[in-house]
Amino acid sequence: MKLQQHLKVTWFAALILLVFGFTAFAQEEHKREFIQATAQGTSTQLGRMISIDLTINEHSTADDQKALIEAFEQKGSEGVANALHKMHSKGRIAITGTLGYDVAYIREFKMPDGSRKIRVITDRPITFGEAWSASRSQDYNLSALEIIISEEKGKSHGTLLPACQFKIDKEKALQIETFQNPWKLMNVQVRK
Repeated sequence: MKLQQHLKVTWFAALILLVFGFTAFAQEEHKREFIQATAQGTSTQLGRMISIDLTINEHSTADDQKALIEAFEQKGSEGVANALHKMHSKGRIAITGTLGYDVAYIREFKMPDGSRKIRVITDRPITFGEAWSASRSQDYNLSALEIIISEEKGKSHGTLLPACQFKIDKEKALQIETFQNPWKLMNVQVRK
């Protein structure tokens, strides 16, 4: 009887160590990161300011990037939105007054000056009003964000494209077409 209890305790302890060991290993690979910024409207949105909270749980892989490129080649911007919808969440973005939504694609690039460039692309939730009125904004079913995290304090900045779509121009170059003007990101703060 005591031997069975001892074996159960040993197996349970081994299981706990195994689970926590893998969890610790996964966390060493990439720690969760929180980025807060203030988005300032430009042009027709000038004077409007909103807060952005971005949570990065993990970065996208080269396979994720390949899947998006293939989806774009097949069905354009709609294909990218569909592929993003099928990917598992890499993080979350919340804008003032919203619950936020999952982010499907996050890549980080190291820059020569030591700064980091973070690019985020996700399928944008279409609001009830947009769907009801069959608004032209439904065609712009992606959201994109680029943040430059500088090593110098106060120098981090970025751009938010709340509603955009990807197109190929006459020279076969990728173009990002926005529904409204881009928003300027400032007061960028990073927490880990």
